[in-house]
Amino acid sequence: MPESPEGLLARLAAAGIAAETRRHPPVFTVAESRDLRGELPGGHTKNLFLKPAKGDGPFLLATLKEDRQVSINALARLAGAGKVSMASAAELDATLGVPPGSVTPFGLVNAAPGSVRFVLDRYLAEGFDRIWVHPLTNAASTGLAPADLLRFLAGIGHPATLLDLDAA
Repeated sequence: MPESPEGLLARLAAAGIAAETRRHPPVFTVAESRDLRGELPGGHTKNLFLKPAKGDGPFLLATLKEDRQVSINALARLAGAGKVSMASAAELDATLGVPPGSVTPFGLVNAAPGSVRFVLDRYLAEGFDRIWVHPLTNAASTGLAPADLLRFLAGIGHPATLLDLDAA
C-alpha cells in the first residue's frame, strides 16, 4: 500500500526535517498553483515523470523550477538517459503511488531503489533556502530546505543528480 501524506509528514518529522505544509484546493497546473499560493517564499517546482522510450532502464523523475522550459529529450540527454516519453497514469500510480497532478519527489517513498532516477534542477537546490513540493497529494504543498529533501531521499535509496539546466 502506498505511503499516505500523513505518513510521509510523520517520516519527515521523525528524521528531524523541518517542513511546513499548507493545505489548498487540488491543483493540476503551475498556473493554478500560482493563483492559490499567495506569497509563499521559496522555490516553486514542477515535476515530470518520464519513461524510457524503449522500455529498458529506470523511469526518470525530474523536479524543475516551475517556470523552467526544457524539452523532455534535452532533459533526458543532460541526465544521461536515452530517449524518453511521458509515463502513463497507470505507470505513475504503480511506481510512485500518486495520480497525475500529484507528481512529487516524495513519491520516491513508494518506489523501489533503482527503479527511478531522480534529477533536481541545480538552481532549486542551490538558489533557495526552501522549496515547495506536493506531499503525495496535489491538495497541499510542503516547504523544506533542498538539502533536507536530498538527504531524506538519499536515505531511502534515491540519491539525486543535480542538473545545471542553465548551461544546457
